[in-house]
This record gives sequence, structure tokens and C-alpha cells, in this order.
Amino acid sequence: MNAPVQSLKGLDLKTEIDRLRKQRNAVILAHYYQTPDIQDIADFVGDSLDLSAKAAATDADVIAFCGVRFMAEVAKILSPQKTVILPDMDAGCSLEDSCPPEQFAKFRAAHPDHIALTYINCSAAVKAHSDIIVTSSSAEKILAQLPMDQKIIFAPDKNLGAWFNRKTGRDMLLWPGACIVHEAFSETELLKLKAQYPDAPVAAHPECPAFILDHADEVGSTRAILDFALKSPAQTIIVATEPHIIHQMEKAAPHKRFIGAPGADGNCNCNMCPYMAMNTMEKLYVALRDMEPRIELDEATRLAAKKPLDRMLEMAGRTVGQGDVGRRG
Repeated sequence: MNAPVQSLKGLDLKTEIDRLRKQRNAVILAHYYQTPDIQDIADFVGDSLDLSAKAAATDADVIAFCGVRFMAEVAKILSPQKTVILPDMDAGCSLEDSCPPEQFAKFRAAHPDHIALTYINCSAAVKAHSDIIVTSSSAEKILAQLPMDQKIIFAPDKNLGAWFNRKTGRDMLLWPGACIVHEAFSETELLKLKAQYPDAPVAAHPECPAFILDHADEVGSTRAILDFALKSPAQTIIVATEPHIIHQMEKAAPHKRFIGAPGADGNCNCNMCPYMAMNTMEKLYVALRDMEPRIELDEATRLAAKKPLDRMLEMAGRTVGQGDVGRRG
């Protein structure tokens, strides 16, 4: 159990986390959707698979993954010999929750002529029932290598699957899951914002519904959105993904203005991931101190989940591990 936060008052959390990082020989990973204080103390900041690949390449004994549970599971799949801790084990994901392994296995059995192309935002157990894992940045490249007449189940994100259906001309069978963060954006409010800033391009994650993507100038992974924001000559950019990515944009391009796309009430609060927010500096400190909570996977599940991950890395030309914010000294 994590210690009550109030018992940690008076501690210099940054100093203590640095001390424990060295003592445990730990590497701290932070997803782009973490709060700025966690991003700033991390060894690496990036997308989930890139972070796991970076951690696997280090000599660290411990991986402290400030993200959500499926991300920490991927780190364990790739680094079974390392101890993987997650500051809050309740930090889940609406996409993972939308696709229970037992239901997914039954769905697969009902469509035996389909292969399962599964988005990385799912549990290790669902990965174990999949043929190929994809990320938002690798899916199109992998689809290009599959015959057009190949029947495909795409899970768990219906919006991401629909986006790739549109881009590739396929008719993949979509599992009906969605990300609560990207579903929260309002087309009406986005159009109001575009009218207010007519020269500002919109960069959107493909987990957004089509009615948001239709207004986007750039659609891509979190890393692709970051790259677009930094390379665009525009001085104001509207960002349609979880707004904590804006921290990295502002650090890299302080002369630009980045505006989070609004939700239905006209502000961005509903677009902050409640699961990512479960991780805090206090919980990171306690996790490093107590080496809990730990990610544990039985070896059969780990190996079964690793197989479709390896297939993705092979088909994608192993592009993971590039473009992360660098490790601390």
C-alpha cells in the first residue's frame, strides 16, 4: 500500500527521488501525458513503446514507469529481468477497459478468417490473443504489407481503426472501444477556436473521432504531433490530444503559442486523462522507496504477448526508441 500523502509533508521529493533513483539503479520513464513535474524529473519522456525500448537498452535494474498500466506491462514484456513499478496500479486506460481479454478471445473465435491487428493500448492478455501489435505511428506501414483481401479485426480503438480504414481503403472489423480523453473534444468548440485563430493549424491524434480529424491539418501519433508543432512556421497551434504534451512543446518552442482543443464546455479540463493523473510525485517517491506496486506477468502470457510485439517491430523496421527527450545526467 502507498503511504498516505500527508505523511510525506516536509520531504524534498525531487531530492529524495534522485537519491532513490541512484540507490535502486532505476530509470524513470514519463509519458507525454504526465504532469510537468513528473516529465521534468524523468530520465526519458516519450510515447509508451519508445519508452519501454529505451529502458530495455539501459543497464537499470528498476523501471519506474509514470504512465498507465498497459505501458508498464510492455516494459515488463521487453525487460523481464528488470523490476517494473507503477506509481499507482489503478492507473488504467479506458481503451484497455473496453476490451476484456475473455470477450476479445470470444470475438476472435467468432471470426476465424480474420487476423487481429491490435493497438498497443490494451492489456498483456489481449496482446497474447493478437497477431500483430501496432502503434499509431506504425499501423499504416504494417497495413501496407498485408494483402488488401486479408480480413482484419482492429481493436480496441474504433476511431483509430476508422482513420486507417479511411487512409488505406480497407474495411477492417472494428472493436467498439474509444479513449475517453479524445472522445471529449467538441467539434462546435473547435470550430469556434479556429474562427478565433484562423491562421492556427490543428494537430490531432487519430484516437479522435472523425468529426475532429476532419478539421485537422496534421493527424499523427503524440510524437508526430510534437514534431509538427515544432516544425510548423505557425506561431499559434491548436492541439487535439491530452494537453500535457503542451509542456514539451512550450519547452522546445517558448516563442510559440499552443492551445489545447476544447471539450464540450469550452475548456480543456475534461480532456486531461484521469488515469495519467493518478501518478504523482508523492506516489513515485513511495514506489521507489517501497519497490511497490510491481508489474508481474506470468511467463506464458509474457511470451504470448511478446510474439505480436516482435512481429510489429520486424514489420515496422524497428523504429521505436527514436526521438525521446533524452536521459538525465
